[in-house]
Parts: sequence; C-alpha cells; structure tokens
Amino acid sequence: MENGGSPLKNWRFIGNEKLTQASAITVRGVLNMLMENLNPDEARPVIPLGHGDPSAFPSFRTTPLAEDAICSALRSAKFNGYSSTVGIPPARRAVAEHLSKDLPYKLSPDDVFLTIGCTQALEAIVTVLARPGANILLPRPGFPYYEARAGFSDLEVRHFDLLPENNWEVDLAAVEALSDENTVAMVVINPGNPCGNVFKYDHLKKVAETARKLGILVIADEVYDHLTFGESPFVPMGVFGSIVPIITVGSISKRWIVPGWRLGWLVTHDPNGILVKQGIVDSIKGFLNITSDPATFMQGAVPEILENTPADFFTKIVNTLKESAEICYDRIKEIPCITCPSKPEGSMFVMVKLNLSLLEGFTDDTDFCCKLAKEESVIVLPGVAVGLKNWLRITFAIEPSSLDDGLSRMKAFCARHAKKQ
Repeated sequence: MENGGSPLKNWRFIGNEKLTQASAITVRGVLNMLMENLNPDEARPVIPLGHGDPSAFPSFRTTPLAEDAICSALRSAKFNGYSSTVGIPPARRAVAEHLSKDLPYKLSPDDVFLTIGCTQALEAIVTVLARPGANILLPRPGFPYYEARAGFSDLEVRHFDLLPENNWEVDLAAVEALSDENTVAMVVINPGNPCGNVFKYDHLKKVAETARKLGILVIADEVYDHLTFGESPFVPMGVFGSIVPIITVGSISKRWIVPGWRLGWLVTHDPNGILVKQGIVDSIKGFLNITSDPATFMQGAVPEILENTPADFFTKIVNTLKESAEICYDRIKEIPCITCPSKPEGSMFVMVKLNLSLLEGFTDDTDFCCKLAKEESVIVLPGVAVGLKNWLRITFAIEPSSLDDGLSRMKAFCARHAKKQ
C-alpha cells in the first residue's frame, strides 16, 4: 500500500540497458572481479600487475613541484569560481605551448579544450562523431573504454589488428578494407596501451596518409606521451596535421603519475581548417557546454606544472620504467607457457601470449587470471578485456622488487599447473 492508497502495479521507470551493455567489459570491472578471487587468508601482499596506476609506489611519487602548484593555486583564492566550459585561458595557453614544443607549428590556446582527465576527452570526441549509421575504426588489442563509449553512443565499432610480428604496427591494409562511406575516424594509441609499443615516424606518416585517402580523421591517444625508453622516440601524431586532421587526447595523469587529479585535454591539430569547416569544433564546444569541467584550482596549477617541472623528475620516472620493463621481459622468458613477441619500449604495459596447451585446468585467459589471483595474490589483466583472448596484459609500472616477486609467483603458478609430460 502506498500512503493508504491501492498498491502500484507498474512503475514507469527502468534502468538504461544501453549503459549496462556498454560497460559489460571494462578494465576496472574485470580487475574488480579478479580482486574478488583473492584468498583472504593469504599473508603475502597482493601484487598489482593489472592496472596503470603506480602512484602508490615510492619510486613513482610525483614531483613536489606539482603538489606545491596545486596547494598554491588553491590557497590563492583565485580559482574558487566556475571555469569556462572550455577551460581557463592561462591553462589552455600553457597546454598549447607545452605541446607545441614537439610540433612543426604553433598551437593556439583556442585549439585546446580542458577535460576531466583523458577519459572525458575521449567521451567528447566519440560523442561528437556519433551519428546514425556512422562507424569508427579501433585497434585490437586496444583500450576498451573506446568500445564502451562508442556502444553507448550508437557508433558502430570496427576493429583493425595491431601486428605483433611487426612490433604491433597498424595493419593499414585492414584499415582500408574496413572503411566505407560511413567511417568517420580511426584511433591510434601511442605509446601503446596495452602493447608497450612506440610507433616510428614513418609508420605514423603512413597512418596519416591512409586516413587522408579515406577522408577520415585520426584520434591520437597520447596519454603516455614521452614515457618511452627504447630505440624509438615519441612522435606526436600532430606532426602530420597538415596531411590529415588530428584530434589528440592526453592528460597529466601518466607522465606526472597523478591519475587521480583528473586533468586532461582534447586538442585539435587543424592547420587547414577542416575540423572547423566540418563543424567538429563547434560540436566539441557543444559537448563541453552540457557536461562538467575539471576543478578550477586544478586548472590554475597547470601552467606551473607544465612549464617548471624539473627534467630530472621525468628522467627518474623513465629510468624506473625502463628497469622494470627489462625485469618483466627477462622474467617472462623464464615461463614456458608465456611468450612475449616484442620487448616493451613505452607506456606501462606489455602483451604476452598464453599457451594453454602447456597447462592443465584452465578454460581461458580469464580462468587463468582468476586462479592466479586466488593462489598467488597476483593480479594480471586477461587479454580478452583488451580484445585478445588467451593473451595477458602485464603492468610493469610498480616497484621493481614487487614486480620481481610477482613474476616469480607467476612462474611458480605455471610450473605447478604445467601439463605432465
């Protein structure tokens, strides 16, 4: 009975099934599921090799300058009000100047739109491009949030492969074969998540030329920019903005090791004015007009963080990642059922192939990771979460000693479950 009246038979509201479907496979969701498999009686510490957030580890503490910049901005009382929906001018200018250092032309502050982390930048451009019948080309393996957001926005997803035998380069022939008159964009993640690869200049130029031929724009996910430690230096996709329109998404999350600060950007590389002519820039502004902004005091700290972070901080982080990547690559070679096609050169991850035929008692990569969590308290992301079943994505961005411990446990786990000869 409701307030003394007759009982209601039908409520007129229900949940949005599209949201449930779109978020069916996300990195956070899979990691939460794996955490539920941990043995509560296990005395050893959990080794987190599943996500790209090393901020809790001493070796990856952010620079004090960034912390002081946040405190100063907050205490100044200059940033307590609402921000412009596109970002405050000093922060937009700082991002433009910061990114222009790597480009053959200068970005304008008007090319920069500040977002709540790189995630909101991704949401913005996917939403802007979504229209009935349109499709977007995404890498496999890749970052599953693109699939989730595209699905929620009714934007059809088509996958092109990254080729492990070619250092995870884009299969450009597949891109051309997948594209049709309704294709609007392709996504390139560089440095690579989940593969740890770094695309060379010549390959990125071919990507730009292919996109131009197809009449589509390139979304360049560069959240791991400059976190490189191999032979290939980081080359921003914006270098090729005169060939094809580029939308770059990025943030301070990874390079400064502060993913919880949620400060990112969407940047248009459009020296020929194509994105303006096609209405993309106005649509980006429209999206930002109906959503939230990064905290204003966070934006107020951006100029100091981008302009004055000491170079030795970046050197320390990159050297730590390089050391951990080498430990990871060397230790993986000791595990017979796991194969690494190429040594990681950037980001915080490596993709490895799981040979279940050498093991007993596993149905697939997810089953492997669940039992690894239960028996060894090691969390590794199953490859199916990023588009490659029976692969694993291993994060090496943790303390080197913890990484060594985690991989030793994984080796013992695999030996214990090895198929008897």
